[in-house]
Amino acid sequence: MNIDLFLFQFINQFAGRSACLDDTAIFFARYFEYFLILFLFLFLVKNLKKYWPMVAQSFLAAILARLVITNFIRWLWPRPRPFVENYINLLFSYNPAEPSFPSGHAAFYFAIATVVFLYLKEVYPRPKFWWGAGILFFIASFLISISRVFSGIHWPSDVLTGALVGIFSGWLIIKIAKKFQK
Repeated sequence: MNIDLFLFQFINQFAGRSACLDDTAIFFARYFEYFLILFLFLFLVKNLKKYWPMVAQSFLAAILARLVITNFIRWLWPRPRPFVENYINLLFSYNPAEPSFPSGHAAFYFAIATVVFLYLKEVYPRPKFWWGAGILFFIASFLISISRVFSGIHWPSDVLTGALVGIFSGWLIIKIAKKFQK
């Protein structure tokens, strides 16, 4: 048995056992992402001039991660979703024709989290509350991603690779933005 299947079965085995746990996973897998976007826009409410570059860079990184890099990898390696080839605990319906690898959600939200973290680290060089905001975005991205494994939509390697794509995209956009600022 490969490690991906082992980890998937370990996480997914708990799906379907508790309505509360299933509802929580579905919330994080399908709806929490909207709250994360709302939290990102709250930075603009706090201080538009200071945070609009962070929000713009976050979306550029997310678009690069999800629409460019992830789609290119999916074109090269169209891996089926776990529920297509296996009997698993699927918590909600999903398009079986859409490739699984890498996770577009993980790439998108880890890209945003990376930009938020690195931008706030630059603005506040000493650890402060705002660094915590960046870390909270990473935690939220993790919860979205792991919930998609729990729900039967992704393999663990899908979300891990998606997270790496997102982190790379966020880092790259921050580096490019710094070059243009100079």
